Parts: sequence; C-alpha cells; structure tokens
Amino acid sequence: MFKKKLLSTFKKVFFIGFSAFLFGTGASLFAPQSFASPGFFEYQWDPEPGYKRLKYYQSSSERNERSTYYFFLRGKERKEDIEKLTIAVPDYFKAKIKTKKLSLCKVKIGGYTERTRCLENTPSLIEVNKKQTIIEIFPEKPIPYNKDNYAVVMKIFNPRKRGMFQFRALSQSGGDIPISTYLGTWNIDVQ
Repeated sequence: MFKKKLLSTFKKVFFIGFSAFLFGTGASLFAPQSFASPGFFEYQWDPEPGYKRLKYYQSSSERNERSTYYFFLRGKERKEDIEKLTIAVPDYFKAKIKTKKLSLCKVKIGGYTERTRCLENTPSLIEVNKKQTIIEIFPEKPIPYNKDNYAVVMKIFNPRKRGMFQFRALSQSGGDIPISTYLGTWNIDVQ
C-alpha cells in the first residue's frame, strides 16, 4: 500500500513539474520581445586605454531596415578646431555607404520630448574609400572649438548580419604638421 501511494505521489509531482516546464518554455516562445534603447547599458571586458565612448542616435537597429545614424560630436568632446574628420568603419559592417547619403550639420540633440534634428547644414567634401572602411570629411570652414553640437548624418540600410560595430573618430586640426587625434568610438548595435 505504501509503495502504491508513493508511486501515485511521484506520478502527480512528475506530471505537474513536466506541465509547468512545457508551459514555461511555450510561453517564452510566444511572448513579445522587449526592446532596449541603443546605448542604454554598455560593458567592455577589457577596455583599451584611452577608450572614449561617443554618443549617437540610430533610428532603427533592425537588420536590413532603412536607418538614419547621427554620429554626435558634442562641444565638450572636441579639444580643438576640426579641419578634417576621419571615421574608421569596421570591415565587417556590410552596408552600402554612399557619399550622397552623408552630411555634416550643426545639430539639436533630442531626448524624450524632442526629436534629434539638424539646425544648419555645414558644407563639406565627403569621401568614402572603395573598401568602405574610411569616411573622410573636409568641412569648408573648420568645425569650431565651442559648445555647439555637430553630427555626421548617415542614411543607409542596416547590414544583413547582426552585431556590434565600432566606428572610430579621428580629427585633424590646422597646423604645420597634420596630426590625427583620437576623438572616441561610436558603438553601433544591429539586432
């Protein structure tokens, strides 16, 4: 009798546990995915010395979708006038970057109540190399060292593959010897 009762209890516990397992895994398949804003939380295991994270805005982080990127150059991040801006694009960022879809402008950085928008366009010569790993921007007038915010605006279709892409910014100021200075890195996430 004791064995029958023990076996019956074991069957009930097993059935309840197995049912809870199936319900839990099935519910996770049909539950809506949560969305996190880009740049909300970032952690690097071993950050390189001198690493500086720059702010950006990305209108869409979904693969193959049309997206507008705003690479911000805030006033406090610039240490001198910028006569040439170089953006190093990772070689595994497989998206077609066209010069006619790139621009430089003075920008109003948005937030929860306002949208990010360009205030005034800065005329500049923009070049992209054949491998699409370097974007060089030569503004007609140097980007001044002041509190105004500027942005490089890039309109593209996101790459097919998901991942995190590090775009590095280097600047050159006027002088006898042109020396590139590291401004920081934009960490773009495509899901």
